[in-house]
Amino acid sequence: MSHLLFTPVTLPTPDGHGLEVGNRAFVAPMCQYAVDDTDGVPTDWHLSHLGALAAGGFGLVVAEATAVEARGRISPRDLGLWDHDQIPAHARLVDFIHGQGRAAGVQLAHAGGKASTWPMLPGFPGTTVPAAEGGWQTVSAVDGPVLPDLDPAEELTQEGIDRVVASFVEATRRADAADYDVVQIHAAHGYLIHQFLSPLTNTRTDGYGGELAGRSRLLREVVAAVRAVWPDSKPLGIRVSGTDWDEDGLQVEEVASVLRDLVAAGQVSWIDVSSGGLTDGSTIPVGPGYQVPLAVAVTEALAEEGLGEDAAVVSAVGLIEDALQAETVLATGQAHAVSVGRAALVNPHWAAKAAADLRVPRSELPRAPQFFRARF
Repeated sequence: MSHLLFTPVTLPTPDGHGLEVGNRAFVAPMCQYAVDDTDGVPTDWHLSHLGALAAGGFGLVVAEATAVEARGRISPRDLGLWDHDQIPAHARLVDFIHGQGRAAGVQLAHAGGKASTWPMLPGFPGTTVPAAEGGWQTVSAVDGPVLPDLDPAEELTQEGIDRVVASFVEATRRADAADYDVVQIHAAHGYLIHQFLSPLTNTRTDGYGGELAGRSRLLREVVAAVRAVWPDSKPLGIRVSGTDWDEDGLQVEEVASVLRDLVAAGQVSWIDVSSGGLTDGSTIPVGPGYQVPLAVAVTEALAEEGLGEDAAVVSAVGLIEDALQAETVLATGQAHAVSVGRAALVNPHWAAKAAADLRVPRSELPRAPQFFRARF
């Protein structure tokens, strides 16, 4: 039986060497809302969570949305890299992941108008945290609420936009100091960069609004600034929402066009294609592999320009739950890798179990040696 899923993949880098990842099963970043002191510092929970995924065989383990500034947190309990004091705890995570022979990534994020919300945990409302209970004023592309249940955000001025870009730069430097192998810029799920990209939330009339060139300007500025300080020996990734699932919103052809430019410029070499985040979700056809066609569209758009896996690795995500499903995505050329989220929460050893299901020889199963007796 074939097992393309468990062949190495190289994420290209500007220095030409690339980062070799042991297999094509990646961990999607998944918010844990487990910061104890609202200081953005990773805790033992994060070490346990990410460490289990690394020991369970995933080739690339990506830490959850990590705020580039305090006001960019989704909730008060989010991770951060806006302060040097946060670096040692991130380095502890990276050291353990590396100790399992896996690559370590971190998703750098700014929630914009979807910031200052209660954690997405049982017992919490899906609304803005009041100022009296630790909430803060949010920012976005324009004035007003990003979603109906949220408090209004304030429109970012040019000075504010410059501050956001600078925050991504400084967080990137801290990610390098923590020894992360990969940085992924979060431009999906209705957060700040997506708020600028989408016509649903960006009605600006200046150089950051209007046609796609304006709406994508913030993304392009963040990518260029981050790539300029991120070492040439390390790949830069991006997570995008391929569509808003709304006829008036962002479409995959637009997203693919922007990504094609970023890859052609040698700035981005890993693209993770998700979707949604700016609607109530009622139009999203959720089901096994429901977002894979978006990855296909991006992969094909890059290929039309002669940009294949040697230029950028495209990973598919979205209810990819079993080994045969993941293998089929790769074997049929729909994507170069898969990102696994909820299935990895159910079983942190998903990758090792998938390898066994695909009949990878027992001696080659990607699991920690301490689990050699496990019958995956």
